[in-house]
Amino acid sequence: MAEQQQQEKPKQEARRDRPDRGPGGGGPREGGGPREGGGPPRDGRDPRRGDRPDRGDRGGGRFEGPPEMDIEKLISDPLYLDNQAHAVVSRMRDMDSGTKSQLRRFYNAVRRACRAPESERQQQFVMLRARLAYTIARHSLRSLDSLERLLLQVTRKNELRGYERFRDLFEAIVAYNE
Repeated sequence: MAEQQQQEKPKQEARRDRPDRGPGGGGPREGGGPREGGGPPRDGRDPRRGDRPDRGDRGGGRFEGPPEMDIEKLISDPLYLDNQAHAVVSRMRDMDSGTKSQLRRFYNAVRRACRAPESERQQQFVMLRARLAYTIARHSLRSLDSLERLLLQVTRKNELRGYERFRDLFEAIVAYNE
């Protein structure tokens, strides 16, 4: 026991030789002096976040949602359909981790709904919209919100041409996502 006390004395003496670090226990910071309150430096730049300026308001960089797709334009303009498919795939790559197999399964369901008898087609697409809404919520696939809104428009219009164009759009999305 006496031996253990003798070993601890040099440690305690060495601690007394150190400068006092203050109540926070930390010494001077690298790259600047001590600051009260912590947080990023006052110039708005935080080295932990690269050279991005501090926006102050947290809502400035939030994603506001995908743009609305126009069903009439989708039906009449094949280039619009192609551009919208590219935009959806681009948003998916930026935002979501949706799998290719999820998209293909949903695309197969869209194809089946298009082949359904006219009397059942609208009901099939209503159920597809519910299924898409569930998938979006369950897997946080926010990039597909515009497709859900478009599907609502197509279902309300209840025309074969609208259903076929929705199928074509989805086919393009699946193709561009490969």
